[in-house]
Formats: sequence, C-alpha cells, structure tokens
Amino acid sequence: MPLKNTILLLGTIFLLSSCNWKKSESSAKIAGDADNYQLVWSDEFDYTGLPDSTKWIYDTVGNSEGWGNNEAQHYTIAKKENAWVKDGVLSINALKEQYEGKEYTSARLNSKANWLCGKIEVNAKLPKGRGTWSAIWMMPADWTFKDGNWPNIGEIDIMEHVGHNLGVIHASAHSKDYQWQINTQQTDTIHISDVAEKFHSYIWEWTPEVMRAYVDDQLYFEYKNEGLGESKWPYVKPFYLILNVAVGGAWGSVEGIDAEAFPQTMQVDYVRIFQKK
Repeated sequence: MPLKNTILLLGTIFLLSSCNWKKSESSAKIAGDADNYQLVWSDEFDYTGLPDSTKWIYDTVGNSEGWGNNEAQHYTIAKKENAWVKDGVLSINALKEQYEGKEYTSARLNSKANWLCGKIEVNAKLPKGRGTWSAIWMMPADWTFKDGNWPNIGEIDIMEHVGHNLGVIHASAHSKDYQWQINTQQTDTIHISDVAEKFHSYIWEWTPEVMRAYVDDQLYFEYKNEGLGESKWPYVKPFYLILNVAVGGAWGSVEGIDAEAFPQTMQVDYVRIFQKK
C-alpha cells in the first residue's frame, strides 16, 4: 500500500469554474507531474467508521426507479457491512443477502464535491467474482436521474471491471454521439493480471483538449476533443466522482452470477483530485 505521508494534504476544497490551461506536452508519468498539478481534494481513509459524510453521500437511485441496468443488488445507506473504513482502506462490499426484494446488497458512493478538468487518481483493489461489476466513474453535477437526457449530458468511466473478464480494465467516455447502445463510445482496454490481488492507481486526465486514462503510469486510452460541439464533447461542466460495486446487470451478468463467490469487495486506499496550478 502506498505511503500516505508523501503527499501534502490541503484543507481547502475548491471548484475551478473553468479549465482553460494547456495540456502537458508529455503524457508519460502524469501521476507524478507535481510541477503542473496541485492536490485540491482527497480522502486518504485515515479513520475508522462509515465513509466521511462531509465528502461522500450514498446513491440509491436504481433500487426501484429503474436507473441501474437491471442490476441484482440493493444499494444501502450507512450500512457498515456494505461500506466501511478501517486500517486506512475503504471497503465497498457486495453481499449475498436478501434485502428489499433484491438478492444482494452493496454501496454506491458519490463525492459531494465536483470538478471541471483535472487529474483524478483512485488507488484500488478490485473484486473478481463472476457477476461483479465494479466502477470508478463520473457524472455531471447538475444532472439527476429524473432529468433524463442520458447519455447526451456525458459520462466519464475511469475504470470498469466485470468479474467474468478478470483483469480487463475499461475506460470510456459517453455522449450523445458516442455511446455504448450504438457501439460508438470512445473506449479502450488494458489487461492487468493482478487487479484483485494488488492495489493499482486508476487515473483519468481531463483537459479541454483531451482525455486520457492510465493504470499506474501506463497510458492506454486517449480521446481528443474534435471541436464539434457538445454532442461529442459534453465535458464542459463540473462532474462528481462515483465509487460502486454492482452485481449482475446488463454487462455484469453476461455469464451469470456466481453466488458462491460472494462476498466480494472493492478496496480503495485513497482518492486524490489534482488540478493545474
């Protein structure tokens, strides 16, 4: 687990109203580009208990409203068996248990803060059971399920991993013109063999000109702004961060759900948000 005392923690959370700085000329080792980025928000999980309520809220949309890809879990609120911080790590646990008409429980956490551009870094160890669908992703701050209009408003998938395809990490950007329903999404994959055994940093770099995804210092996805409007590039507004472990669903249950594999856990060592100085 990376040492946490190597990075300066800032006490002030702030939101940039624009992101008109120029992208770095070098895409290599962006995670260590300390000269260009400063930490603006983090959770180091250096406490014990439920996730910090000043930084996270529980998202339960999808339990009954229909938003949730026909997933098999019920997302709970402040249930320590599903989301708990201990020994410097947040654990999001998907459990095999009947709850509110569902066969599984889990948690989905949304950040209370949101950001326009920057570098998002989440250091995590992923679940591996068949039927799991873990994700680190972002949605627009001014959007709710009731508003509809997805995917026109945009979605950023920093990391998606399904248990039936162990070790294959997906990064994607969804918009009106680029979306998975019509197989046009901007996306790519990388294979990391030990995602369930070791912590890796899942990194998303977002500038006005380009989006890039890394695992540790390995660049594997790049999507450049074509300058053709919001139907292709709706990433002109703040987005918040989401951490969750789903069970089943349109993608997670392609090869069924192995009920014997549960419980399954995504462990998160830290979340760090950087923006240009």
